[in-house]
Amino acid sequence: MNIGFISTRLSGTDGVSLETQKLSQVLREFGHQTFFCAGELDAHAQPGYLIPEAHFTHPTAQALHDEAFHNPQPSPEFFERVYAEADKLRAALEIFVEQYAIDIIVPQNALTIPMNLSLGIAITDLIKRHRIKTLAHHHDFYWERERFINNGIQDILNEAFPPDLKPIVHMVINKAMQQRLYAFRGIQALYLPNVFDFETAPPEPDDYARTFRQEIGLSESDLIILQPTRIVRRKGIELAIELLRRLDDPRLVLVITGYEGDERGGYGTWLREQAERAGIRYRFAGEHIGSARGEVDGKRIYTLWDIYPQAHVVTYPSLYEGFGNALIETLYFRKPLIVNTYPIYLSDIKPAGVKAVEFLYDIDETVLDETRRVIDDATLREEITAHNFQVGLAHFSYRVLRDRLAQAVQALIDRT
Repeated sequence: MNIGFISTRLSGTDGVSLETQKLSQVLREFGHQTFFCAGELDAHAQPGYLIPEAHFTHPTAQALHDEAFHNPQPSPEFFERVYAEADKLRAALEIFVEQYAIDIIVPQNALTIPMNLSLGIAITDLIKRHRIKTLAHHHDFYWERERFINNGIQDILNEAFPPDLKPIVHMVINKAMQQRLYAFRGIQALYLPNVFDFETAPPEPDDYARTFRQEIGLSESDLIILQPTRIVRRKGIELAIELLRRLDDPRLVLVITGYEGDERGGYGTWLREQAERAGIRYRFAGEHIGSARGEVDGKRIYTLWDIYPQAHVVTYPSLYEGFGNALIETLYFRKPLIVNTYPIYLSDIKPAGVKAVEFLYDIDETVLDETRRVIDDATLREEITAHNFQVGLAHFSYRVLRDRLAQAVQALIDRT
């Protein structure tokens, strides 16, 4: 079959884009063809159909989003604009479906979190009109985010985020989402955790990857404490800064690989100020990280897979995650993990048997002692990371992805 992924953005190293690549790879293994449609597409999302208005940063999408969630009583004219834009987007989606003879669409978070209201309505309308089989993959529901609670558009959210339609099979990335979707909306969903290809051995750094340290001004003796996330508030990066401040170890350098810009405000600037006040060594390396190697404005671009093998320890101090892509990547690359015990870690990941230095908001002496042991004891690092790799292989590997995707596709085939 021809399967079409639809999202606001399918580009870069955010969780939705990365998981889309994995689903596409396995679907192609099954013999299907995959195609992509979004407001931004990179080289991994090809063949593709670009709809700039689908991006959540498009001025029209941003304006509608801001009015919906900053004004508890939107005007009738607001709703007219939302649906007029949705009609345009639906027409563009119909071209995508026709051009690639799409049999199944896979909206990736576009029917989940209302970053682009009109896109969600457009996809819902496409499903209603054409009865196209749909695997709706959900990563972040709006009711999990405070900024979406105060709104005057609950009828739109009920209609499209997500829609409850017969052609749709729903799939979520954690068990809490599965339970709440059924409790709140009466919608049943399959459970697919974030996964990684544990069956394939991690690559060793090649000559290109080994230039990363020099590129960001580090020596071979520096110990990289890796923060492999975007720079958004829920990642709790200030806790990683506080950890390094209290460790007070001149060998350690906090390397933050994520980019800014997915949320407004001055979080990145504030983090830099915090790092300066803390007196730690740090690098914001996002301008050097991309989905593929290359060169931009004279700067070498590396993939995250170039960076992970060079890390000594990985920090994951998130306050909230839909699951935790970077955490699973940490298990795969056999790196010790220091984690703030966010809810989904406690419900879906720790019970699988993952071993980590854990804390909850407060970094006390026990956390510092355990972290120092992990940093300095090579035997302990090997023991922990080998164990975690086996946990990942058993619970978060492509074996799980193949099984759950096969279930989902069969469920769609069985629908009339």
